[in-house]
Amino acid sequence: MNYLLKFVKPYKRQVTLGPIFKLLEAVFEISIPTIMIFITDKGIGTKNINYIFEIGLIMLSMAILGVLSSFTCQYFASIASQGFGTALRNEMFKKIGTFSYNEIDDFGTPSLINRVTNDVNQLQLGLAMLIRLAIRVPFLCIGGIIMAMYLDVKLSLIMYLSIPFFAFAIYLIMNKSLPLYKVVQRKLDKLSLILRENLSGVRVIRAFSRVEGEKVRFRESNEELASTAIKVGKISALMNPVTSVIMNFALMAVIWFGGIRVNVGGMTTGQVIAYINYINMVLSALIVLASLIVTFTKAAASAARVNEVLRTEPSIKYSGNSEFSKNINKDIPIIKFDNVSFSYKGSKEDAISNISFEIKRGQMVGIIGGTGSGKTTLVNLIPRLYDTSKGNVLLNGINVKDYYKKEIDNNIGLVPQKAVLFTGTVSENIRWGAQNASMSEVKKAAEIGMAADFIEKMPEKYDTYISQGGVNFSGGQKQRLTIARALVKKPEILIMDDSLSALDYATDAALRKALKENSSDTTVIMVTQRISTVKDADLIIVLDDGKLAGVGNHEQLLKESEVYREICSSQVTKEAM
Repeated sequence: MNYLLKFVKPYKRQVTLGPIFKLLEAVFEISIPTIMIFITDKGIGTKNINYIFEIGLIMLSMAILGVLSSFTCQYFASIASQGFGTALRNEMFKKIGTFSYNEIDDFGTPSLINRVTNDVNQLQLGLAMLIRLAIRVPFLCIGGIIMAMYLDVKLSLIMYLSIPFFAFAIYLIMNKSLPLYKVVQRKLDKLSLILRENLSGVRVIRAFSRVEGEKVRFRESNEELASTAIKVGKISALMNPVTSVIMNFALMAVIWFGGIRVNVGGMTTGQVIAYINYINMVLSALIVLASLIVTFTKAAASAARVNEVLRTEPSIKYSGNSEFSKNINKDIPIIKFDNVSFSYKGSKEDAISNISFEIKRGQMVGIIGGTGSGKTTLVNLIPRLYDTSKGNVLLNGINVKDYYKKEIDNNIGLVPQKAVLFTGTVSENIRWGAQNASMSEVKKAAEIGMAADFIEKMPEKYDTYISQGGVNFSGGQKQRLTIARALVKKPEILIMDDSLSALDYATDAALRKALKENSSDTTVIMVTQRISTVKDADLIIVLDDGKLAGVGNHEQLLKESEVYREICSSQVTKEAM
């Protein structure tokens, strides 16, 4: 929690002045029952109308000042809590941006979304309540007790007897409800996961006629959340009736014994009325205090979840200072894998193991292998999306870990396995690769990426709006746009991770030809399962179950690699080979 206080520091003035104004309101509130004594005993008792009006005006003035103080506190609380929440969300978003795939996998996307939204909202509420009520409630509670004792010590025994019962009832309710709030948050994370999977995979769900099954899954998770929330709601709902019963018994006792005290001349009627107000104030403050504790407990749980994100150190740190040189000895391979092994976090087996090969500048390289052979894992190590478990990946003879992050980003273009587009126009999406790219550069990248044909046929062409997730484009169109996005930055190394799978063979061949003609200095790495895509590559790397099963050109591998021959035989005839 202390770590989060730095986000409150810019709002010191609001956090300091807010409680002061709320305390001022509490002073007026606690003074009014005492003033009521004067109206009851000296005004009404003596039928002095002028005195009643005079004291009434004083009470009205105090009420107006109290309302103004309350509004001022609320204003400061809103500024501080909203500003705090905004700064915290920005910091969390910035922190998440530094995470490697390892950290994203650990937390899970739905959980991260909930932490940035729901948990920060809970912290905002906690800060607002801290400013508005954290000082006011104890002051009313302690002040009410002191004022009640000042009026009549003997009658205060009733308050002393009722407070333990009151506190015990609150304790029992909170002891049962607080642990359930954490369960509710976990179930909300689970529901968010199901919802996200359904929204992102709606087409797959419909294609496999799983709509009804997913409805059942969502309903079950939703009902689990609802039942837990209802359970905690039922327990929390006992707070008001139970405390009201205790409070009403206490008030009955005050009225009963207060009447006796008035009859024997120990108290006046006005003092009894004031005493009733004070005991009501004290017990009501205890109810608010209990609600505050619930709010702060939920905020503490949220703070722990937020802190977990902010204090998580990325497993990949960019502390190098090397630059990516383009004028380097041609004999030095642009990419070299030196006995590289990698295993995912929590996995006992290596995804790839003991991989060694070299790629020269300007080569077109194909990486092929069966499903789960480690192709994507291999290429993800080049732009350092993951770090090797063993061995080194070298770029231009320098370990990839020794480069500035910006150097890696500027010189490596990655087209991921899943084509992801963002809301905005076509040109804006292509410019993700190079924000300052001119329109002619955007069009050139689209031409090389085989996207210009369908873009030009659209009414608004490069100003065509892309819906969320690119749902208004086909799979092949999305792949070609993501290729254009990577090409516009003119990278030294272009990695296409199975990003031609949605293209027909003619478009696939035309794209490879365009790449060869227009990007002769670019080293192109194509991950694929198609023999036709890698057949003419300068170098083919064959993977099998995470191990290197062959390195060479098509003719060499047909002779030397049994795995490559099996892939070829499953896709083409011997005559075509």
